[in-house]
Amino acid sequence: MERSGRLRSIYRSTRHQLEVRDWCTRRLDRWSLPHRRNEIASQAGSTHVVTAGSGSSTVVVIPGTNENAALSESFAAALAPDFSVLLLDLPGQPGLSTGHRPRRDRLAWYGHWLAEVLDVLVPGQAVVVGHSLGGAIALACDSPHISGRLLVSTAGLTRLKVSAGVLRATVPWLLRPAPARSAALLRHFLAPGRTPPPDLIEWYTLVARACRTSLAPPALPRELLTRRTDVPRQVVTGQHDVFLPPERLRASAGRRLGARLVVIPDAGHLLPDEQPQALAALLTAMSSRAPG
Repeated sequence: MERSGRLRSIYRSTRHQLEVRDWCTRRLDRWSLPHRRNEIASQAGSTHVVTAGSGSSTVVVIPGTNENAALSESFAAALAPDFSVLLLDLPGQPGLSTGHRPRRDRLAWYGHWLAEVLDVLVPGQAVVVGHSLGGAIALACDSPHISGRLLVSTAGLTRLKVSAGVLRATVPWLLRPAPARSAALLRHFLAPGRTPPPDLIEWYTLVARACRTSLAPPALPRELLTRRTDVPRQVVTGQHDVFLPPERLRASAGRRLGARLVVIPDAGHLLPDEQPQALAALLTAMSSRAPG
């Protein structure tokens, strides 16, 4: 279970993987938003895809660490009226894709994976929406199918900030997973005054019990980022993002990517959950500028 060549599974055991898959399947079964599910093969392994909406423009959503399509109904529902939406489960993250990922050079590996997946799923072009780790993956990928990048609380531009408060909440969550500890951690991810929803608390408790930790990705090389300025790009973060606060991300977005930072009020790090309509509006504006 632990290794496949140079790859290692995120799951602690096969039983834990089955628990995660069952949770995600049951969550998708409860969606009120009409959708389709399928799996495609890639060199990274099986990739699970959820498709919703029927718009003429295609949007591909790449989630962040510990996130997946099953958790993304509210964001998909905000996008579905205007777009054809493809939500991917990342290999090596908890969800319905393969559980294996490499020990090193992960962003390059993920970039190749995304290019391969886009070749299969997108006959023309698509705007890619990447959240956190997903943003770094969107930047690591040079697929010609990408007509724009909406980078939400994105990794890859600078190192994530981890405060003492987040560390104090993370350690007990990992060592002795329990709903109260998951809720305490999630409150750091949200805007002040927001209450973590019960399903997200349940999910984070399962993740801590079933999965190995996944470290934040490093900043991407400057020379790579200079090649990502050929299509429209937008960097956005929440006003209260604990990992990538506006004052930390603004300079990196401008200096390393030539992008203006948009700050969403009343939001933390989990922007797709907290402010899906605001992101949908940004995506509509970006799609009107994207080539093709």
